[in-house]
Amino acid sequence: MLQRTLKNRISCTGVGLHTGVQVSLTLHPAAADTGIVFLRSDVAPGIARVQARWDRVRASVLCTTIGNEFGTSVMTIEHLMAAFAGCGIDNAIVELNGPEVPAMDGSAHPFVLLMECAGTIAQESPRRVLRVLHPVEVVDGDRRAALRPAHEFRIDFEIDFDGTKGAPKGSAGVHQRRAFRGSASAFKEEIGRARTFGFAHEVEAMRAKGFARGGSLDNAVVVDGDKVLNAGGLRYDDEFVRHKILDCIGDLYLAGAPMVAHVVGLRSGHAVTHMLLRALFADKSAWRFEPVVSDIVRETTPLATAAVATA
Repeated sequence: MLQRTLKNRISCTGVGLHTGVQVSLTLHPAAADTGIVFLRSDVAPGIARVQARWDRVRASVLCTTIGNEFGTSVMTIEHLMAAFAGCGIDNAIVELNGPEVPAMDGSAHPFVLLMECAGTIAQESPRRVLRVLHPVEVVDGDRRAALRPAHEFRIDFEIDFDGTKGAPKGSAGVHQRRAFRGSASAFKEEIGRARTFGFAHEVEAMRAKGFARGGSLDNAVVVDGDKVLNAGGLRYDDEFVRHKILDCIGDLYLAGAPMVAHVVGLRSGHAVTHMLLRALFADKSAWRFEPVVSDIVRETTPLATAAVATA
C-alpha cells in the first residue's frame, strides 16, 4: 500500500532501436511522489529533465517519445515504462546520455532483471491507483481502444496485420488475441519477455524515414513472408499480441499510477493508447485517483492476477 522506489542505482548500455545510437542508462532511486523522470545527461542541466507523463507525449509513430517545453526528448520509453509498471516501481530517475532508451533484446525483460538486481524499498507515502469510473473509447479508422470500469486491472487485446499489404506474394497475415490479468510474476513470465517485431518488406521504408536504424535480429523479431528469421524462433506462439499488451501497459503507466480498469484494444498501438489517455483525462467525471486499500492491493498492484490465452 506504500509507494516503492529502487534500493540501489544500476546501469546498462545498449543501442537505440530507431536511432542506432549507443546509449548508457542508469536507474536511480527517487523520493516519494517523484514519479518516473528521465534525465538527459548529454544536454544542459536546465533543460535535461522530462517527466514521464501522458501530457508529455510528443510522438507516437512506432514508439513513444516524450519531451519537455525546451525541446528535450526521449524516444522508445514504452518497454522500460512497462517494466516499472510490472515491478511496481512508482518513483525513479532514468539517467541516459542519448536520445533513446536502449532496445536491449526488444522486450521489457532486461529492465525487469535490472530492477530485481537493484532491489526495491517501500517509502512512507501511500500508493494510489487511477480508477476508471465510466467507459471511455477512441476510434481511429479500424483501430480502437477503450477503458471500462472494473475491480482489477485487465486487458483484452486483438491484433490483425494483413500480410499481403506491400508484402511478397504468399505472405501470411497475423491475427492474434489474448486476455491478460496478471501479477508481477505473471507480467514477468507471460508478457515481459515478448519482443518487438516487424516485417522484412517494411525495413527499408522504415529506415528511410529515420526508424529502425539500430534494429537487428538481436533486438526484434523479423517476419519474412510466413517465416520468422530469428534463429531461436518465437518465445511464445502469440508473441506479437503479447508484445502489444506490453506496449499498452507501458504507455498506460504514463497516467502516473496503476489503473483499476478493463482495457480493450483492437488493432491499436501507441497513437491510439495516447488518444485514449487524453480522452480519459479530458473527462473529469470518468476517473479519480484513490489510495490503495487492502482489498484491492492483490488485484491492482502492480497489475492483476492471471493470464489466459484465447485462440
